[in-house]
Amino acid sequence: MGIKYMKHVKFIVFLCVLTFTMSCGQQKKYIGYKVKEGETMRIIAKKFDIKTSDLLRLNPDFGRKPGVNSIIVIPNKKRKISGDAINNEVLKDKIDSEESIKIEKEELLAELQKDFVVYEIKKGDTFYSLTRFYNVSQEEMIALNPFLLEGLKVGQIIKIKPLEEGDTTENHIYEDVIEENTSLKVALLLPFKTNENDTIKAKDLFVKSRLANIVTDFYLGAEIAIDSLRKQGIQIDVNVFDTEAKGTKINNILSENDLNENDIIIGPLYSEEAELVADSVKIPVVFPFYSKKQHLFSSEELIKTSPEKKVFREELTTYIKDNFTKGNLILVGDGEAISNNASALMKQSLEAHDSISLVNVLKPENGYIEKERFLNILKPIEDNWVILTSDDDVVVADAINSLISLPDSTHVRVFAINKGRAFDKIANSKLASIHLTYVSDDFADEVSASTHLFNRQYSKKNNALPSFHATKGFDITYDLLMRLASGNSLKDTFNEGASYRIETKFDYSENPLGVSENKGLFIVQYNKDLSLTRLK
Repeated sequence: MGIKYMKHVKFIVFLCVLTFTMSCGQQKKYIGYKVKEGETMRIIAKKFDIKTSDLLRLNPDFGRKPGVNSIIVIPNKKRKISGDAINNEVLKDKIDSEESIKIEKEELLAELQKDFVVYEIKKGDTFYSLTRFYNVSQEEMIALNPFLLEGLKVGQIIKIKPLEEGDTTENHIYEDVIEENTSLKVALLLPFKTNENDTIKAKDLFVKSRLANIVTDFYLGAEIAIDSLRKQGIQIDVNVFDTEAKGTKINNILSENDLNENDIIIGPLYSEEAELVADSVKIPVVFPFYSKKQHLFSSEELIKTSPEKKVFREELTTYIKDNFTKGNLILVGDGEAISNNASALMKQSLEAHDSISLVNVLKPENGYIEKERFLNILKPIEDNWVILTSDDDVVVADAINSLISLPDSTHVRVFAINKGRAFDKIANSKLASIHLTYVSDDFADEVSASTHLFNRQYSKKNNALPSFHATKGFDITYDLLMRLASGNSLKDTFNEGASYRIETKFDYSENPLGVSENKGLFIVQYNKDLSLTRLK
């Protein structure tokens, strides 16, 4: 993601003259103009019989060669405005024009938005950020907008992809903004357990302690993020606290240190400690991993970086509603309370959709589901979508083994609310044969430049490739500190859009208690060649 400095304020000041009226019935002094292929400011100025210097003063962010489809400000050619009058009228009328700009933009975009997802290029946007957010390739974007072969230019209005059912133009990408001379203080509260682990030989430590692996990897990933942000001009002071064993050190840390001197706290790792810290400070407290108890959080200072499990179910339900047209839907559970509840909620929501009239539900009898019971429901020749609401090892394995052995005439596609541990025991070739599609809170784009850069930086510093937890440490730390570097409060930046980092999507909202929750998820599908494709 590129860096966007605060000079865009000047752009807004001048752009505010697009479409305003001084009084009822008065003509617009300025109008928006969409730049055409091959036009420069000199050509446009000549076209409208004004001075090039005046046009440049009206559009200070564009330069002499604005990008195709950029929207610039021009004097209304029906009004005679002298060069000397332009600056005076801009200063006089800019205050009243903000709402008018919105109207003008809507008029200019309305035609394209009937058939395409449309986006206006902003300073700091990159092909990577756009393709990552909208799940399209750079080649697809250029095919729709050939002028992008010359690169992205501020103000261009581009077609992202043809509009399909379920698409929306209301998506917003968070723009990375770094306020000049920004300095941040960060506290990391993690259970390194140095008082215990300093007696264990290094070669044995990470074999004996899974927690040591997780904490160390997370910290090393966070270090890479901090190094990267420092190179971008942000001054960052880091205070690291060892919280040691659960419940043993946290009170001492709180009593002996003024944590409010920091801008943000990342950690603690345990939910009870995170709540205790959040209740004791007036700054954001980041809970970095998922906990079954995190739904009980009530402090407005807490930030949950891992989505709740119910959000996984809701995301899958929405995807099925948006993409299922006709065929057969079957929910497969394990008969236990959690699975039964998930099946009931999904059935109710799906059957309320216009194109879905019936959803079948299968549960085990005598501990498993016989193949014949599937055959009694599945329909040959039609599409059969089977949704697993269980993470039970036996039920998942039995269901998948039954489904992959069906006749070729029976087309089956299998969905899972999340790819839990039960799927780790099943060969990927089997999962690929049924095009397993599941909800995930991480997705690695192995061919992206950002992924390769992070892998190189991490490997160079630590002589190893980053683990899942190392990447999470980078993503969480980089995203939150980058947002803070804008000079705005974190909660304000959460309202400005979703962000994508190396493997994680951050799309925050507040729950009724004021706790900030990340709801950023992916829909991922296995392909026949065992590769993974992000569908959403």
